[in-house]
Amino acid sequence: MALLNSLLQNSAVIKVLPSLHRRGISIRHVVFALAFSVASWTLYYNYLRRSGAPFLQEAISWPPETPETWAERAVQVKNAFLHAYHGYEQFAFPHDELLPLSNTSTDNFNGWGVTVVDSLDTMLLMGLGAEYGRAIPMIRNTNFSLPMNTRVPFFETVIRYMGGFLSAYAISEDDLLRDKADELATKLSPAFNTSSGFPVFSVDTYNTKWSSGVLAEIASYQMEYAYLGKITGKKEHVDRATSTTNLFYNANLSLSGGMYPTTWDLSAGTPSNFRLSVGAAADSGHEYTLKQFLMTGQTDRANLEMYLRFTLHVINNLLYVSPQRKLLYVTDSTTYGNNTATSHSFEHLSCFFPGLLALGVHTLPLNHLETVGINITELADDLLPKHQQGYEDLAEFNLADLHLWAAEGIAQTCYLTYADQPSGLGPEAVTMRVGGGKYRETRWMDAMRSWKKGGQLGFPPGVGDKHPYVGNPNPTTPSQRETVAIEKDYRVKNMAYYLRPEAIESFYILWRTTGDVKWRHRGWNVFQAIERVAKTPSGYASVNKVHTSNPTQQDSMPSYFLAETLKYLYLLFLEEDIVPLEKWVFNTEAHPFPVFEWSQGEKEAYGII
Repeated sequence: MALLNSLLQNSAVIKVLPSLHRRGISIRHVVFALAFSVASWTLYYNYLRRSGAPFLQEAISWPPETPETWAERAVQVKNAFLHAYHGYEQFAFPHDELLPLSNTSTDNFNGWGVTVVDSLDTMLLMGLGAEYGRAIPMIRNTNFSLPMNTRVPFFETVIRYMGGFLSAYAISEDDLLRDKADELATKLSPAFNTSSGFPVFSVDTYNTKWSSGVLAEIASYQMEYAYLGKITGKKEHVDRATSTTNLFYNANLSLSGGMYPTTWDLSAGTPSNFRLSVGAAADSGHEYTLKQFLMTGQTDRANLEMYLRFTLHVINNLLYVSPQRKLLYVTDSTTYGNNTATSHSFEHLSCFFPGLLALGVHTLPLNHLETVGINITELADDLLPKHQQGYEDLAEFNLADLHLWAAEGIAQTCYLTYADQPSGLGPEAVTMRVGGGKYRETRWMDAMRSWKKGGQLGFPPGVGDKHPYVGNPNPTTPSQRETVAIEKDYRVKNMAYYLRPEAIESFYILWRTTGDVKWRHRGWNVFQAIERVAKTPSGYASVNKVHTSNPTQQDSMPSYFLAETLKYLYLLFLEEDIVPLEKWVFNTEAHPFPVFEWSQGEKEAYGII
């Protein structure tokens, strides 16, 4: 009021009042306008500007839905699971996967009925006792026998079969499932017959050969083997997990900024290239750093440090903002000598990453890491000066905010790659457009520093709700296709949707950690597109040409569609939080394992520090 009185007493104001009165504007109008202006100014500079809340940006509203509506949507997902699984039972059981167009089967994962094992915990979570009961006799009779010289894919066998057994055991406490996981682990033991101790890509128990391995396949089994060791009391299983942690923790990553490269020498146990990615060949290797830390009661400091180093390098170096729509995305880079090339490819597989970041924000004291004995800048002591500088630059930001903003921005871009397409389904990979800046590309952290320097007006770069593309849905000429690419800020690189779960996974974690209902609505839109485009009389099919109005179905229904995609959709719509993130940790195949702690006796027996 003091400010208003001062303005009204000003002689210039007094002089214009008669003129305003002749125009029908009274002193009351003037006071109201001034009061509104002052209130808006105060709100902006004391709250909105600092918080990054929208002030001038258009908001996207989502329709309010009742708990009953979401419960009904969860039932629809359960019915989708039953449709897919019953089709598998009718046309493919006990083989690995259903071919949903020809109504035949394929044995592409050892012939042990991968769809059954991968689906066990989904059945239990959905309360499908009849289906679960029909699966158990097949499980009991599985002996993991193979013809001579048959190779078993280690990574897929661990995450789908062993993960499926262990998760179903954790939920049901049926000892049969624990024993089958133990039997399978013994069968897979020749995979570790390498000089380094890293497992080979595939196991031939009669003639093991090995040379190199990709990150996702040599670094994505710690959770399974650690939990198996916990419930069986067998040291050899625990050793598999701890030895991998030690190999990666002691590896020289100075040239890769502290982040795991994608390819490793299985003899020496060292990186054999300097390609950095969170997508294909790498994703779950990074994912398990945080998840192994969380599953073992947040006591595994080595994995925590590796998670922080990996995420800090990604945030500093692999996040970019597109030039027109300001889409935030994560990509990959490859270093040759002194030169680093960035592909600007954005993969659907990378859409797990925002969920991982959100999980880290939810569970870690990112702004108070000193409470767990970690100094961020000291994590860069063994890195090159250019990478050390990146760690120092991050000190000016709130680390938890930074991780959450990155999670929300990337997850939104994942959603838009679905919503932008006429089919409503997301392509396997897109190539993002670049523009602006010295190298015609904009790193997110460069944009963030400019935003901070400019007073943090509006949302951070790449964050904030954005509308889907509404332009030409069917470009036919090169000129039209180029226009669409410019308007979308990307070109579709691989036009297929393989019923993948990664985007839904992140929507689910963001919903549970932030409570923002938009992630449920986005998941519902994706589910409706799956129902509309991918459904067949016997199941659901992968879809090609999702960027057109006439997509085509492919004769494939991966087991992960039932293990992951439908499970995450069900949990996203379910009102009750039946798998709380504080008590359970999902493996990379969406099999939840319970959080546990090693007893003092176990630590001494297994050599756990």
